[in-house]
Amino acid sequence: MARHLITSAIPYINGIKHLGNLVGSQLPADLYARYLRARGNEVMFICATDEHGTPAELAAAKAGKPVADYCAEMHKVQADIARGFRLSFDHFGRSSSPRNRMLTQYFAQTLGEQGLIAEVTEQQVFSIDDNRFLPDRYIEGTCPNCGYTRARGDQCEECTKQLDPTDLINPRSAISGSTRLEVRETKHLYLRQRSLKADLEAWIDSKTDWPVLTTSIAKKWLNDGEGLQDRGITRDLAWGVPAQFEGAPWSGMEGKVFYVWFDAPIEYIAATAEWADANGLDDAAWHRWWRTDKGADDVTYTEFMGKDNVPFHTLSFPATIIGANRAGGAQWKLVDYIKSFNYLNYDGGQFSTSLGRGVFMDQALSILPADYWRWWLLSHAPENSDSEFTWENFQTAVNKDLADVLGNFVSRITKFCRSKFGEALPEGGETGPQEAALIAELSTRIRAYEDHMQAMEIRKAAAELRAIWVSGNEYLQAAAPWSTFKTDPAQAAVQTRLALNMIRVYAVLSEPFIPDAAAAMLAGMNTSDRRWPTDVGAALTALPVGHAFTTPEVLFRKIADEEREDWQARFAGVRS
Repeated sequence: MARHLITSAIPYINGIKHLGNLVGSQLPADLYARYLRARGNEVMFICATDEHGTPAELAAAKAGKPVADYCAEMHKVQADIARGFRLSFDHFGRSSSPRNRMLTQYFAQTLGEQGLIAEVTEQQVFSIDDNRFLPDRYIEGTCPNCGYTRARGDQCEECTKQLDPTDLINPRSAISGSTRLEVRETKHLYLRQRSLKADLEAWIDSKTDWPVLTTSIAKKWLNDGEGLQDRGITRDLAWGVPAQFEGAPWSGMEGKVFYVWFDAPIEYIAATAEWADANGLDDAAWHRWWRTDKGADDVTYTEFMGKDNVPFHTLSFPATIIGANRAGGAQWKLVDYIKSFNYLNYDGGQFSTSLGRGVFMDQALSILPADYWRWWLLSHAPENSDSEFTWENFQTAVNKDLADVLGNFVSRITKFCRSKFGEALPEGGETGPQEAALIAELSTRIRAYEDHMQAMEIRKAAAELRAIWVSGNEYLQAAAPWSTFKTDPAQAAVQTRLALNMIRVYAVLSEPFIPDAAAAMLAGMNTSDRRWPTDVGAALTALPVGHAFTTPEVLFRKIADEEREDWQARFAGVRS
């Protein structure tokens, strides 16, 4: 049994996320976690809400609530939606937790004592009308790289270029819209990433199995232009982890907090500690996942994220870990594999949290159950290029893959058995060439499915799973037990028995993609047997003669043209 640590990029607290956010990190991470658990591995699957920084303050101000209250409410909302999508986190934490405050200050102090944090006097934008310094995300303007007019002061959402607020053309305050801005002097802490470039470059070069998307982004930020830059890790904000604390190897940082991209990845560690706290466990329980000097040396750590998060997870967060490890003593786990994703676009445009464009997670669940969305999103995951959600494609996938292929198989064989043999697996008959051919095909396809899942090739895994469903329908069509029954009831019985056992196999294989349907299939077959079908022949006889079952309700209903047209009209524009 191997041990796997899995983290999903933690979503900002500022509102409900859209389907692009879901498929860019949380959902594929859940797929992988579920698969690894099904294969008998020990898994720790961690996520959290990212509650500090500009987005939280702006969203709270817009809602007219204290930022702490707003974050607490939105954490519950996001946790509830995550449960609605059946995301199987072992813990869904909060970056505002005492654990994260403690660990963030620990890492900052350790880095400072290693000479890896510098105090820098810099020029920063000050809003005269707002009477405050404006951290990067408080400033909007035109991107000098691509011309996008709503670029933020830290990064352009359109082209993903890293920016400084002073780079923006026609900058304005994101708080008031004021253009009465001026540059003033202020002091901040910087992580000396350039001094760690050789370590980071060697580490990235060692990851020969990473996706091209991950490696190309990492190396671009490492080497393009002026190369890797030192990174400011504090901001003039009220909400966040205080940068001045007892034991800090600097002074004069009162009124400043750590930048969200410094403390947010540390929350992966803190959330695991929160999990231990919530379960009444001691520190050893989470140390064994994160500290290689405390048993984490045999852990495989995988991160899932959208491509816009890759630079911070291939450079800034690793720089924090590598730098802290130089101090000796506590040794922290570096990520082994980063699965990154391109963007999911929406029906001819783009999803956008800030503009409210597209289908958001709460809206999706109000329309259809989670499995419908899980299947489409995962089978169309933007792995190698951007992909696009269209209502026509969604309707087709649901109706053909889920209803016509999987749902039809379950319905046909259970109803047939009930009508001819009753609701129990019938006795009689011997398997023949057709059954042997099916077992051989399934054995080959299940091994391919395993290979794709292990490699996190999500679209290929979905295609193989669909092919496995199709094989059952093709067997039923060729065997035609409803015709065989007229002349050879015993042979029809063995065909039916094998097909009913396939429902259990389908449930086990499909659970990472569509967990609710998998549970319904197992319940219908009156079994909790989740053994992986390593031996397909044995798996197709796992439910014995006489085993009772109930004919399940329709697993998946079809989407009517009228529904699709209604949804397409409802979500066509900017969400108010």
